[in-house]
This record gives sequence, C-alpha cells and structure tokens, in this order.
Amino acid sequence: MQYFTEKLTTSLSQDATLTGYVMDNSLEIDSQRLRPAVIVCPGGGYRFTSDKEAEPIALKMNSFGCQSFVLRYSCAPAQYPTALFELATAVKFVRQRAAKFHVDTQKIVVLGFSAGGHLAANLATKWDHPELTEAGFVPAEIKPNALALGYPVITSGAFAHEDSFKALLGEKMTEESLNQVSLEKQVTEQTPPAFIWTIDDDATVPVENSLLYVRALKKVGISCELHIFAHGVHGMSLATKETAPLDRPEQISGLVAVWPELFAHWLEEIFKRN
Repeated sequence: MQYFTEKLTTSLSQDATLTGYVMDNSLEIDSQRLRPAVIVCPGGGYRFTSDKEAEPIALKMNSFGCQSFVLRYSCAPAQYPTALFELATAVKFVRQRAAKFHVDTQKIVVLGFSAGGHLAANLATKWDHPELTEAGFVPAEIKPNALALGYPVITSGAFAHEDSFKALLGEKMTEESLNQVSLEKQVTEQTPPAFIWTIDDDATVPVENSLLYVRALKKVGISCELHIFAHGVHGMSLATKETAPLDRPEQISGLVAVWPELFAHWLEEIFKRN
C-alpha cells in the first residue's frame, strides 16, 4: 500500500492536500492490474472538510478494488473557484501518475458528499468549460469519467442550502454568480454518468437538490442511478458506527448503509458499458 499526502498548488491556492490510499499490485495475483480511482470530496458546507467523509470513505472504496484519494480542498474564507481548481488539479495529478498508482486513466471517479458533492458535480459539469480552460487546464487531463454524490448540494434556487453558497461565494454572491454555481443549470451532453444517493426527509439539504440534477441529466440523455432512502438525517456518510459521532446515533442505519455496495455494482456496470 502506498500512503501519502501531497500538497496541491493552483493559481489560486497552495493549501489543498491530496491523500492517497493506493494498493500495490501483486506478482502472485496480477502484476499489471489497473484499477478505477475514486477521488473523495468530503462535505462541510464549504467551511471545513469533514473527517467522517474522508478516510473511512477512502478505505471503503479500497475494499471494492478502487484506488482512493481524499481531497482536502480550501474552504471559507477561500472563495469560488478556488476549490474547483483544486479538484481539477487533483484529477490531473492522479491521471498523470496513473502508471505509478496502477490506475486506469479512463476510470477516474469524483465522489462528493453534501457541499463536497457540489464541488464534485461542479467539475463534472465544467471540466471542458472556459472557466477552467482559460486558467490553463487541459480538458482531457481533468475530465472525470464518472460522478458519485451523497446527499449533494446542487441548486442555488428555492431548495438551496444557503450557508454553503454564502461560504462558497462570500462577497462575490450575486444573482449571476449564484446561477453559475446552480449545477442543474450547468449540465451538458458532456457531463459524465452519475450515481446519487440521498435521504427523502433530509432537513438540511432537501431531496429536491438530487432530483433537479437527475432531471437535468435525463434531459440531455446522460445515464444516472438515483437512490432515495425513506428516512435518515443529513451527513450519514457510511451510516455505520465507524462514521457516526458518539452523540449522533441517528446517523447509524442498516437500511442506508447499503449504499456503498449499490455504488460498487453501479461502477462495475457503468465501466463495462463505457
């Protein structure tokens, strides 16, 4: 296992880090194996990056045969598009070192939770956008091949998680900038396929965020899989004792905890087809 933390530098920041959980190949099993890579974006309302959506998720992805990376991106007072540039840099970093990390360059997934889901979906919708290309990013280097979202922040409209957008935009928050980061409006035919799970009675980030994104994907013919669990709370992560704070037993749910296996099956199927 290669375990490392790399500092990522962009034109807007020097604060992001990418931690890798990279399995070595075995001469006995398959010395040439190439694996999918999953880059994890923890949530935290663009104010911090949550531990419970970081290493535990990476290790779970390892258990499915994926190489895992956790991006600790810049949060407030850093403003948009700082974190977007950092995630683009993280995808580029993994793709450029694919041979070292035993990664299939056409199987790079960004997986985000809550505000980290907004960040992941932002790159998924804008990897070929002038906002990034004019900053020097090459689309082929930063394109995610698939997207996975857990209870994501998506819309800046009626169902917005307003605190996330206040932290993301700060004094730059205008009607125009809010539209720019309302991601159901940014989906194109070049947006990668998505796996999304959320909670029907999420009182923090309404389920409509996921529904709006799915509708936008279907409108342009992009494949997606959506799971809406009937009951739970926001920020459940793995929905097990491993990720539930001691004072938040309601974040443990055997019903919700099936989502990683559903994701693993989806990932295998989507890469088999594409």
